Amino acid sequence: MIKLEPGSVIGILGGGQLGRMLAMAAAQLGYHTHIYCPDEKNPAEQVTNRLSRSSYTDEVALIRFAKVVDVVTYEFENIPVETVELLNQHVPTFPSAQVLQVSQDRLHEKNFLNKIGVETAPYAAVMTEGEAVEALKIITYPAVLKTRRFGYDGKGQAIVKSPEELSAAWAMLNSSDIIIEGFIPFDMEISVLAARGQDGEIKCFDPAENIHKNHILDLSIAPARIAPHLRAQAVGIACHIVAELEYVGVLAVEFFVSSSDPVFRVNEIAPRVHNSGHWSIEACPTSQFEQHIRAICGLPLGDTSLYGRAEMKNLIGDDILDVALYLKDPDANFHHYGKTHARPGRKMGHVTRILPTVGTNKKSI
Repeated sequence: MIKLEPGSVIGILGGGQLGRMLAMAAAQLGYHTHIYCPDEKNPAEQVTNRLSRSSYTDEVALIRFAKVVDVVTYEFENIPVETVELLNQHVPTFPSAQVLQVSQDRLHEKNFLNKIGVETAPYAAVMTEGEAVEALKIITYPAVLKTRRFGYDGKGQAIVKSPEELSAAWAMLNSSDIIIEGFIPFDMEISVLAARGQDGEIKCFDPAENIHKNHILDLSIAPARIAPHLRAQAVGIACHIVAELEYVGVLAVEFFVSSSDPVFRVNEIAPRVHNSGHWSIEACPTSQFEQHIRAICGLPLGDTSLYGRAEMKNLIGDDILDVALYLKDPDANFHHYGKTHARPGRKMGHVTRILPTVGTNKKSI
């Protein structure tokens, strides 16, 4: 176990808004940060002490980076596994490369979850359209076809409701590495952010209810409007997953919640801080970003209790142009990610509002 004192340097792979907020949380605790990212004008470089702009496969640059930081983490899960393995030979790197090997491939992820007793949708890996036809005889329609790697915000997936739709979906995905998942009718999607320290300490944030538009997270409500026994079950599963992975840092676990399905199913996991936990910045004594920094630096994990009911609204594309309205709202906690171009579907910022009580009058599941 390593324990880093304030003044140490945290290396962060990735320069997006998650890296930006990690760097800001690190500064609050007295740490310096060094962003490593190939992209120019990335949001994180605006708030960091140092920047390296090189490819994630540039071994010379990676080793040079490793020699000037005290620990390394990452803000998104599509970092090459080989990159993390190389860095870990020179500097402690969390989460581990083994975690990426599980989470980067939807088949590996579901195999792992089922192996440790966590339920998912029924699934099958296929390489040809003919194999998909045979698999769907067992899984049945409707189903979801997904590329095994590099999918997010609805990308790399297609719903098929009949055999007639299969050929078009297969052609659209244009891949020989496909996983077919049975479609789970659900009333709600929720997520739990679980943090695990180097010493094995685990703390979870309250489950958040997630509402999507066009496959992109639109609104998160914490705590989720679910029954107490479901809340406890979700937290228990998230704790089990991070323990089995021997995870260090914050990990998000996404669930389907259905009143018609007695099985509590995990949709996917994300080995990083997560969009559905941004409300924690204002709603909890310790945000998800501070918690991640605490975990990778060997510090005690912080308090995750809620001050009140939180609602976090993503600002997508031109939503960011209404900045004056958010700043005039006394209940709005406004966050701009520093991106210069507002494109459709691009996450530009978020707004969090804290209600004074945790309770809600709306019906729970």
